[in-house]
Amino acid sequence: MSEETFSPLLDGGADPEPVRFLDDAGNHAPSQTAAEFADELAGVGLEDFSRWYRDMVSTRAFDTECTHLQRQGQLALWVPSVGQEGCQVGLAHAAEPQDHIFPAYREHAVARIRGVSFVDLAAQFRGLTHGGWDVTDPAHGNFHLYTLVLGAQTQHATGHALGQVLDAKRRAADTALDAGEPGTATGEATMVFYGDGTTSQGDANEAMIFAASYQTPELFVVQNNRWAISVPVTRQSRTPLYRRALGFGLRAVQIDGNDPLAAYAVGRRFLRDAREGRGPGYIEALTYRIGAHTTSDDPTRYREEGELERWQQRDPIDRLEAHLRSLGVGDDFFDEVRDTADREAKRVRDAILHLPAPEADSMFAHVYSEPHQRIEEQREWLERYESSFADEEAAR
Repeated sequence: MSEETFSPLLDGGADPEPVRFLDDAGNHAPSQTAAEFADELAGVGLEDFSRWYRDMVSTRAFDTECTHLQRQGQLALWVPSVGQEGCQVGLAHAAEPQDHIFPAYREHAVARIRGVSFVDLAAQFRGLTHGGWDVTDPAHGNFHLYTLVLGAQTQHATGHALGQVLDAKRRAADTALDAGEPGTATGEATMVFYGDGTTSQGDANEAMIFAASYQTPELFVVQNNRWAISVPVTRQSRTPLYRRALGFGLRAVQIDGNDPLAAYAVGRRFLRDAREGRGPGYIEALTYRIGAHTTSDDPTRYREEGELERWQQRDPIDRLEAHLRSLGVGDDFFDEVRDTADREAKRVRDAILHLPAPEADSMFAHVYSEPHQRIEEQREWLERYESSFADEEAAR
């Protein structure tokens, strides 16, 4: 991308339009800014778009079931992702298997694509796991834990990406371990997701400082869904969020977050640049949270119905479906995808309701990679504590 595209507009002029390949109705209508990324879609065709569509529909069906389960008291909380599937699916498919992904807490489509089961996702919200998608492999699919502490994952990601740079230098027998210069090809990248509200957290801004200083192979993805719970993004930032990244020295661009083609193309370019040693990038994906922030939230109290209706007309699933139809895909495919997604969501629902209670000892697993004295002390204390109840019962 040209230097001019990344330069802040200090004269008060209009920002470039977001990168977009599909318009609101799903027609192929690339924006002028899309031209620079068009090559990233070479070789991406009907089979890929069909898979993306299936991922999006399946995620939404699962998401809907989990919202119902929470309303019925079966989940402690649920964080819907309805309306944001396009951005997530495009970026997840843009990543390579060796890349690491640090999510916030609503990246359900990304989790699916990285091999995390919907049941494992829901188990965390049912209070049956302390973290880790697979007890035999806590880093399953290089998709790290959901993070409800706003912004913490940005520093986790930057620290991990710094490690990728230093590991690459060691492999190259480079004794100068200063990671501050671009040019260290790592062959792998780190991608971190967060929302517009988190951009106001100190952690997120500190993470960008370190990423720029040490030229980490990293991609920051801000899903700007317009609302940080009840605070609109227009109150949080008087300028587009991607401009903040420019100020830290990151390559940054704004995309139509409801267009999975745009998310894939820009994500693929930025991730490749990161792997090849060209430093960190930043994507502001313009999307919308159709539902509540979480199931403890009531969005009708702070946003207008007309705003919701306007964004529902830009639904990423509808847009990709229209694009697929323009490529000749018929009703049979869409009927099969929806039917399969509904049946899968119901199977997941049944599995969630029958999940066994975890063994108490599981909370001590995978805390450290090696045995640790403090963990052993805590495990022994819990065993003594639980056995005390059995002793009391026997004494009666």
